[in-house]
Amino acid sequence: MTLSVAVAGASGYAGGELLRILAAHPDFEIRTVTAHSNAGHPLIAHQPHLRSLAHLTLQDTTPANLAGHDVVFLALPHGTSGEIAAQLPEDTVVVDCGADHRLEDPADWEAFYGGEHFGAWAYGVPELPVVATDGTVGKQRERLVGARRIAAPGCNASAVSLALAPGIQAGLIEDEDIVAVLAVGPSGAGKSLKTMYLASEILGSANPYAVGGTHRHIPEIQQNLRKAGAAAPTLSFTPVLVPMSRGILATSTARVKPGTTAEQVQQAWEAAYAGEPFVQVLPAGTVPRTSDVLGANTVLIGVALDEAAGRVVTVLAIDNLYKGTAGAAVQSVNIALGLDETAGLTVNGVAP
Repeated sequence: MTLSVAVAGASGYAGGELLRILAAHPDFEIRTVTAHSNAGHPLIAHQPHLRSLAHLTLQDTTPANLAGHDVVFLALPHGTSGEIAAQLPEDTVVVDCGADHRLEDPADWEAFYGGEHFGAWAYGVPELPVVATDGTVGKQRERLVGARRIAAPGCNASAVSLALAPGIQAGLIEDEDIVAVLAVGPSGAGKSLKTMYLASEILGSANPYAVGGTHRHIPEIQQNLRKAGAAAPTLSFTPVLVPMSRGILATSTARVKPGTTAEQVQQAWEAAYAGEPFVQVLPAGTVPRTSDVLGANTVLIGVALDEAAGRVVTVLAIDNLYKGTAGAAVQSVNIALGLDETAGLTVNGVAP
């Protein structure tokens, strides 16, 4: 049975990546695409690479236009999707690719976003290690089965969380004094015309931003690490814009507990993601590049023990638009609906 799909925010980067994946999905049919200021335009005018969808025209982003579909993806700015989602039928699977439904604590939302808190939905990182209240070890995947409301992750948040959660869950690293520095492509910020994203500002330069604990993905990462077993994680998080259109290279470090060996570290990360179709831990002594995951739903992780510093060092590569956003959304919907989890998704990147 083919399921009908609508994508809101279809003229943006995240919306375009969703459409690229969905266009090749065996179980979905894209019937409606919507936008705000670009409503009335042919989709192809804003997503010229999506030739198979040239027949579609952008409609207004309204609950009426989105209702009546089996699945609705919302690729909208924060503070926008919550109001729209509240007006959609309960039996519709709705995926928010924005931030409105990621944070469980209203105080976190108020501190980092502000405005109305719309409540947390099932979190869309299936591979995230979690520890239940009874101590049972599992994955976020189980919490997505049958879900009708799904919050796709922040791309930076999923990168740091997947990089460190195995060490937390295995009891090998401390949850205080975690440090993460990320090289990120500007596509994660969307198509908004801001000076800091202009080519003349980015090319030939590395540009730190949201320095000093102000980035909005910090509470999301802390929330994820608590799910993996951390008590009160503290995090220094610094993203750096670099001149690549897409991709994240996240270098995350944490203090190891006394007596931890390099072999234990490697084994813990390999065990955490054993059998996962999209998350792969590289052999000891190997680290990934962003080019290795370009255009794929793949997460590559290299892990090492810095014995002199007493810290574990993880290097994780992810495509922020694919696995960081759109791929995670589609993968989560596949799980929620009982489809093949890998349907429509690829582990093969694009090179050079």
